[in-house]
Amino acid sequence: MTASRQTAASESRALQKGQQTKATIVDAALGLATQIGLEGLSIGALAEVARMSKSGVFAHFGSREELQISVVREYHQRFEHEVFLPILQSERGLPRLRQLFANWTKRTSAEIDSGCLYISGAAEFDDRPGPVRDALASSVKTWLAAVYRTVVQARDEGHLAADIDAEQMVFELHGLILALQYEARFLRSSKSLARTLKGFENILQRYGARDATPVIKTSAKRTTSSKK
Repeated sequence: MTASRQTAASESRALQKGQQTKATIVDAALGLATQIGLEGLSIGALAEVARMSKSGVFAHFGSREELQISVVREYHQRFEHEVFLPILQSERGLPRLRQLFANWTKRTSAEIDSGCLYISGAAEFDDRPGPVRDALASSVKTWLAAVYRTVVQARDEGHLAADIDAEQMVFELHGLILALQYEARFLRSSKSLARTLKGFENILQRYGARDATPVIKTSAKRTTSSKK
């Protein structure tokens, strides 16, 4: 192997190692942020959790803001892979919309103890303009746009009334998820998930769903619990 090839191979290994280290840091940062919020996230706190030096963490991000944005992007990617991508295996229309909402409620229920980064982040950054708020808002808007497309597909397939207000329906579905998180996490309501699922069926009926048979399944173990 020539010197140039050795150098290239060495640089490639270093880059790969650097990417792996950064991914490990982001994973630790995400776990920390879901517990204490994005605002509580700092280079120092993360270095302690990841068992790294502050300079080592700083070398991968450069600033707390860059770290926060990386966490938002990682959370969105995981949310998309867990909630949205699996529905593409479902039949277009109402079956896909039902599966989307089932995945959404399952994810929300699983986050009752840790909290949803979209919801906690909105509370932290709703009145604080800047790149972190922009990253959060962009992620939520991207997700709601996906919900909107799913609703429109259900309408176009004839599974919902032809004259529905798709934006209003998305607003109401989003409202159910926000209520689920609030009632289960803050009020510790044992009926929050059941009411959410009933609310979903009520919305479908009001929007003229052609399929009257509920097929939502959720395997959430619980929707209320005390803090660990």
